Amino acid sequence: MSQMARLLSIMDRLRDKETGCEWDRAQDFKSIAPYTIEEAYEVADAIAKDDMAELKEELGDLLFQVVFHSQMAAERKSFDFHEVVDVISDKMETRHPHIFGGESGKIAEKRWEEIKERERANKGAQSGMDGIALALPALLRSEKLQKRAARAGFDWHDAKGPIAKFQEELEELQEAETDEERLMEAGDLLFVAVNIVRKFGIAPEDALRASNGKFEKRFRAMETFAEGKFADLSLDEKEALWQQVKRAE
Repeated sequence: MSQMARLLSIMDRLRDKETGCEWDRAQDFKSIAPYTIEEAYEVADAIAKDDMAELKEELGDLLFQVVFHSQMAAERKSFDFHEVVDVISDKMETRHPHIFGGESGKIAEKRWEEIKERERANKGAQSGMDGIALALPALLRSEKLQKRAARAGFDWHDAKGPIAKFQEELEELQEAETDEERLMEAGDLLFVAVNIVRKFGIAPEDALRASNGKFEKRFRAMETFAEGKFADLSLDEKEALWQQVKRAE
């Protein structure tokens, strides 16, 4: 039995109506979706840590999620795992005509996007915004929305436009009077910030992830310097520690 056949057999037994696992049998697409997202993030985390042993394990967990969803679909007679493999295989061959279709040269990003747009049109897309998943992290989805708009010609020529807009949105946030207004203006401010970063050729998600990591590292260092008394320090004392950590880097 191949490794893949073994995994499919395990999934089939776990979902068996008579002898399967009670928890696995009780799940459906909606209940499993959060685990699928979580496993994808854990794969990304293992990559960020350059931990190959952990990455191997997390990729297995993510693969199991694909098998789980495929099994539930097969029980509905919608599709099975083998059809999932066929679909992605067909898609990759279609999206790489320079490799599998006889076209010459390297495929450019523009050509890649043209192929994807044709795929969306074949699926009945009515808008350039169709196909951008609602479940994406808000920062990443914001970037994708802006890139789609840019391909349609709706974009600033350079960073000067969004930088000026950022100041405008900041003032509107400061002037907002209700919670609803503050929510919307804060969102507008973040949306423009994504546009600014994008104009500098930087992926916003990558930039914020790096900044998060830097802040966490510095904060932990401050706690170490404070020797367990960090919470008791004044704000000025904490700021002094912050500067000490930065100088030590």
